[in-house]
Amino acid sequence: MVMIGTDSHKKTHTVVALDRVGRKLGELTVRANTDGHVNLLRWAAGFGEVTFALEDCRHLTRRLEGDLLRAGQRVMRVPTRLMADARRGARAPGKSDPIDAEAVALAALRHADLPVAELDGPAREIKLLSDYRRDLVMQRTRACCQLRWHLHELDPDLEVRSRSLRNDNTTRRVADALEGVDGIVARLARDLLARIVELNTLVKALEKELAALVAAQAPSLLAIPGVGVLSAAVLIGETAGVHRFRDAAAYARFTGTAPVPVWSGSSAGKVRLNRGGNRQSNYALHMIAVTQARGIGPGREYLERQSRRGKDRTAAFRLLRRRLSDTVFQALRADQRHNVTDLPTAA
Repeated sequence: MVMIGTDSHKKTHTVVALDRVGRKLGELTVRANTDGHVNLLRWAAGFGEVTFALEDCRHLTRRLEGDLLRAGQRVMRVPTRLMADARRGARAPGKSDPIDAEAVALAALRHADLPVAELDGPAREIKLLSDYRRDLVMQRTRACCQLRWHLHELDPDLEVRSRSLRNDNTTRRVADALEGVDGIVARLARDLLARIVELNTLVKALEKELAALVAAQAPSLLAIPGVGVLSAAVLIGETAGVHRFRDAAAYARFTGTAPVPVWSGSSAGKVRLNRGGNRQSNYALHMIAVTQARGIGPGREYLERQSRRGKDRTAAFRLLRRRLSDTVFQALRADQRHNVTDLPTAA
């Protein structure tokens, strides 16, 4: 088997082919378009059975990955951290496109259990909609903060409660207060209010669309106490196929809930908080834990049990997040089996 590593840019892809022991067989640079991808496939055909290793920066490799998969090729995704480690340990110093492509291929040879890419499906649709909603919410938050300062300048006695600008009643009340007020500050306030109303409509429409998609794809995940549509959408989109993970422990490392060992000699068993992993998934698990701690589901009882064992609240929450990671993993697996069995069979 030949491993072909790629270093991708907006205009070009540079690829390097290595044999199973890491010896360089060839390199090529092609344009980052369909014609270039066809040339790449013709070149790769000369090596027989190949596997493509792409650095996991999907904003640059999405189209290449799709063309390779549609051509029947096997594609692996190499995390940037592993590529950087392989480049630092290489014999050739410096940094160039061929050096980076070779480092990607070396990392793929050293780590046989890396995620295997597949064609886009409902999980990516959910991720794109979830990410778009998050961006719109950030825009709305910024517009709300700006509007509040303008309103305070115009009328310090006008009370607008926190987070109330997402409600239609509040936006209408503010619009009535601004009606007939002259000046540049009032004009800017009206423009910001109109933008907030528009963003409210877009966010609500996206949440409705996400609710339908998530309910169809992950009923078992939604059945977990404390898991709402938005947290489920984040977990589905960031996981990108639970079959990529061999067990719950591997998934916990992905979500950043698996503790990091920090012991040596007689201090065995010590661990620290894992600040790595996918932070969006980690945040979603944290919000589920917060919800359960309020009495929805078994979280509160679990925290109290850990407290009786001498754990402080922070340590107990870490344990609860890990427990929830395992629960989410099992639910995603159940949903995957459900979705596979629901696929239509050929006549």
